[in-house]
Amino acid sequence: MKAIVDKDACVGCGLCANMCADVFEMEDDKAITLVASIPAGLLESAKEAASSCPVEAISIEN
Repeated sequence: MKAIVDKDACVGCGLCANMCADVFEMEDDKAITLVASIPAGLLESAKEAASSCPVEAISIEN
């Protein structure tokens, strides 16, 4: 599974990076992903961070 951040939609709130810092980080006021593939142990945390995004800028895909 991988996380994809829509940088055009991201408002830079930082919620994802606070919820799952091993997968998301803030760069230039936008979220980025730190890993190409989400490790199994972080998948639920990454999904929770994605679903918590206030503008739905994060998707989790196969």
